[in-house]
Amino acid sequence: MAKQYEIPIGAQHISLLEPLHFKFTTENEKIVATEANVYYVHRGIEQACCSKFKFRQVSFVVGRVCGLCSISHTTAYSQVAEKLLKIEIPLRAKYLRMLVIELDRIHSHLLCLSHVAENSGFEALFMKTMQYREFSMELLEAVCGNRIQYDFSIVGGVARDLKPQVAQSIMERLKKFIPQLDELMDIYKNNWTLSLKNKGAGAITKEDAMRLNVVGPFARAAGLAVDVRNETEDLLPWKEVGFEMVTETTGDVYARNMVRLRELYVSIRIIENIINGLPESALVTETKAFPDGEATVRLEAPRGELFYYAKGNKTQVLERLKIKAPTFSNVAAMTEAFTGNEYGSAPAIIASYDPCLSCTAR
Repeated sequence: MAKQYEIPIGAQHISLLEPLHFKFTTENEKIVATEANVYYVHRGIEQACCSKFKFRQVSFVVGRVCGLCSISHTTAYSQVAEKLLKIEIPLRAKYLRMLVIELDRIHSHLLCLSHVAENSGFEALFMKTMQYREFSMELLEAVCGNRIQYDFSIVGGVARDLKPQVAQSIMERLKKFIPQLDELMDIYKNNWTLSLKNKGAGAITKEDAMRLNVVGPFARAAGLAVDVRNETEDLLPWKEVGFEMVTETTGDVYARNMVRLRELYVSIRIIENIINGLPESALVTETKAFPDGEATVRLEAPRGELFYYAKGNKTQVLERLKIKAPTFSNVAAMTEAFTGNEYGSAPAIIASYDPCLSCTAR
């Protein structure tokens, strides 16, 4: 029997940009077992939302759960609050929410892809991907008014309208981005340094993805067709604006790259359809009601299903708020998918998971 070694990665490590600790047991460079510790971040956000802030202020608080997923958190909370208030938001507000969610998906997917390139030793591609990502950050700032913490979705609708010149700028920038995306697709698909050596790395089967409750691109790369946008037409009309699910079958780093790249084309089509068919209506549904009862909401964040639970008691302050982020659902599969892989592939595998511990631990 070969000698076993235990090798730690994290909670601070050059290839792991999150407060997450892995301990690998290896034999002859092969990973034979993995342990994970995700409990490093404790900020008390959920408790603060139920004690320090009024329910209309909470959308701004949960936007600080994570800088990358700010739009998803504010939108999910706004939707669950609207259920408690029993109000329907205007159609234009729904379209604008979908617009910023998809712009956010573009920048988040490109960030993940750039980290996979960096952790695979392809620094030049990391820089190129980050360069191409910049347009989405600029467009989000133009639409929302902020570059990072967007504060766009509010209880009852959205905080800002889409100016005609900003809509035109979005269309022009997307047109310019498409050939850049084609270039990235070719590199991530065919370059030996990056993708071809990562074929088979960190693979997980469709059956294991289902058994371990995997969500988001992680699940779809394994062939598991799960996407909240396909199931929540009552909240946002995704199919109306051209949503199409993307899946792969091999469940490895290569497949996860392909899912994210192909989803960028879908996001572009959705954004174009939204702008071309943006309905006229108010931006906010006004109400003097207080939250009452219990409600849940699911929303497809860039990393997967984001789940919100809220309970109101007819006062200004919520009785309970609970958030389950996509990374929490994926931790079990993240731990299992290392087994049998070369230790040298671990950094690229970790980046392809796209973990977000800021979202996971509030």
